[in-house]
Amino acid sequence: MFQLEGFVNSQYPQHVCKLTKALYGLKQAPRAWFDKLKHAFLISSLFKSIYKKEDQVLYVLVYVDDIFLTRSNAALVQEIIHKLNKQFALKTLGSLKYFLGFEVTRTESVLHMNQEKYAKDLLVKTSMLDSKPFSTPMVVGTKLVVEDNELFDKPGLYRSTIGALQYLTLTRLDIAYFVNKLSQFLKAPTQLHWQACKRLLRYIKGTLTHGIQFHKVDKFNLECYTDDWASSVQDRRSTSGCCLILGPNLLQWSSHKQKVVALSSTEAEYRALAQGATEVAWFRSLFS
Repeated sequence: MFQLEGFVNSQYPQHVCKLTKALYGLKQAPRAWFDKLKHAFLISSLFKSIYKKEDQVLYVLVYVDDIFLTRSNAALVQEIIHKLNKQFALKTLGSLKYFLGFEVTRTESVLHMNQEKYAKDLLVKTSMLDSKPFSTPMVVGTKLVVEDNELFDKPGLYRSTIGALQYLTLTRLDIAYFVNKLSQFLKAPTQLHWQACKRLLRYIKGTLTHGIQFHKVDKFNLECYTDDWASSVQDRRSTSGCCLILGPNLLQWSSHKQKVVALSSTEAEYRALAQGATEVAWFRSLFS
């Protein structure tokens, strides 16, 4: 280790600097930042990102140094901002419009979320921005298997594209099933797999503003729907689908292949149902 060029101490040229606080790039920087932020939260009466005062409640969502507050009372937000501002130099951006790739628009009763900019960036990365859009994400009856065609010459591009598509499913449940199917060929993608991926990108090109909406909830009814589909011709395992709804709002959805081969359609249905029951139990715990 050496002293920085231009800042060498003439009296102690062989000495090195001792860091008194964590800097970006150091292995311990994330942990040091988390400890400091947690301490600031405790001082501000925040416990596990939840702040309660009488019958009012406020939730805090943190991603590194980006903080998003949502509340039942507007005065609570200003109170927490004032407390945190004593610890950090904050920049208040007002009502939520963009956060971690999510774009938010709202009316009196509806909040709409999409990832239009994120999807456009993905199309630019894959040179598909000027492609002709399709009205469906996949051809009906498409059966993808491992030994479909000759290997794709850019497997890294395929893997990074699928990874980006997985993040896009956070607001696009319409592509969740097909992204699940394409994710099963990351090890050795073929030309046919890449063609199927490009078709999905063309569908996204025509549906950039699609997203998910949240409405005000009148009744706190939690519902779960599950199903399965024996679609894999490769290993005969079924694919489970699950969605969980609160009032008119879709909260969680998934599509994934079951871990074992079901010996009957009834067994496959029960496995999908078990997954749904697990999700319901988790959300009930969260809400309580």
